[in-house]
Amino acid sequence: MKQILQYLFNHNTLSKAEAKAILTEIAQNKFNENEVTSFVTVFLMRSITLEELEGFREALLNLAVPADLGTDDLIDIVGTGGDGKDTFNISTLASFVVAGAGQKVAKHGNYGVSTVSGSSNVLEELGYQFKTNTEDLQKDLEKGNICFLHAPLFHPALRSVAPLRRGLGLRTFFNVLGPLVNPAKPKYTMIGVYSLEIARIYQYLLQKKNENFLLVHALDGYDEISLTGDTKIFDKSGEYIFSAEELGFKNIDPDKIFGGNTKQDAAHIFKNILEANGTYEQNSVVLANAAIALKNTGKFGEYKDCLLLAKESLESGKALQCLKNILN
Repeated sequence: MKQILQYLFNHNTLSKAEAKAILTEIAQNKFNENEVTSFVTVFLMRSITLEELEGFREALLNLAVPADLGTDDLIDIVGTGGDGKDTFNISTLASFVVAGAGQKVAKHGNYGVSTVSGSSNVLEELGYQFKTNTEDLQKDLEKGNICFLHAPLFHPALRSVAPLRRGLGLRTFFNVLGPLVNPAKPKYTMIGVYSLEIARIYQYLLQKKNENFLLVHALDGYDEISLTGDTKIFDKSGEYIFSAEELGFKNIDPDKIFGGNTKQDAAHIFKNILEANGTYEQNSVVLANAAIALKNTGKFGEYKDCLLLAKESLESGKALQCLKNILN
């Protein structure tokens, strides 16, 4: 590792093969904690390259526990995290709204590292039991139209660096990798990214792999459609900017989508919204993200049709029922 670190400290970058080999060795605990921390720190000081991202992604997918759910007609709505905005669990709530609207969801998530409550935290707080095998995940899909893959259970490499990530408490390249390594390999992916630079790298990678993707970035720094300003969206066809009004909502104050100070706060907000008791601002950001995710599948019509479906899912209690079904 010393040679690798010296190479990187001299402002060199890794090839795809080198990145793949190194992350594989990290997962196999071939380096001590100080060496791995130093390696991760390199990517806090500079951006990851396309080749490095490709190599890291291949390593994690090769090492992942398989999760064949019997279909690829699935969507994942996921964010990189690390935007420092402390919002409530918008993408996870949007996932339940999408499930209630009729699209099967394979949600990939983890504990929060640079935030109070990640998707795994909030679901665990609500009483969800993480599943470790495909049979149980398939049962959740049948019962609730959604299943949840807790990343450390399916990615040994992530499990081995979890203490280091918690210790740093900072956004690392693992934030960038997480949305790209869902072991269920869903056909549709909506990824929220914290910067336009990362959005570009994702775009190059996913176009190269000819994947059905949608990237969202709020221009004021959120890794989701926040409605606090304009949102930039990337897909296979191009790039677009939408105002809150164009998405059917009013601009909202950032304070109105704060996620709370504790995991308990996050879980309370989560359940309150699903029970149709959310504020205008909370409901709006969830519905905007859910509607864009539904539109990306190409199965539910234009955006306005998808927004109506999302509203019906939330207001009728279908989204809440999806949660209840997988908690039983």
